[in-house]
Amino acid sequence: MITNIQTEADYRAVQAEVEAYLQKATQGGGFASLSEQDDQELLRLSHLMRAYEQVNYPMPSQPQTLAGMIELKMFERKLKQKDLAELLEVEAPRVSELLRGKRRLSLEMARQLYKKLGISAEFILEHA
Repeated sequence: MITNIQTEADYRAVQAEVEAYLQKATQGGGFASLSEQDDQELLRLSHLMRAYEQVNYPMPSQPQTLAGMIELKMFERKLKQKDLAELLEVEAPRVSELLRGKRRLSLEMARQLYKKLGISAEFILEHA
């Protein structure tokens, strides 16, 4: 019984065990079909995998600046600066200046970032 995942081989072994439990649940019609012991073991293995993944496969962190968040949203939507300017209904140089830190964020642009790009108001307020 693996109690700690230390190597990639351990990780793959635990992954195979988890997959076996998932197949058993699927064949039985859902997780309710698992015994209490199987359910607890699946939970334990899942926690082991999560701990290993957090160290060895960390998720990219959220941008720490407003410009970084805007650039992430532009990347996700495949927008160029001129496309973003059209979307936000502002002149292209304003977007460029905002991204370079040469212009402060106006209330209207903050609203547009929230509405059109889905950047949370909390993030905007914290990083503006």
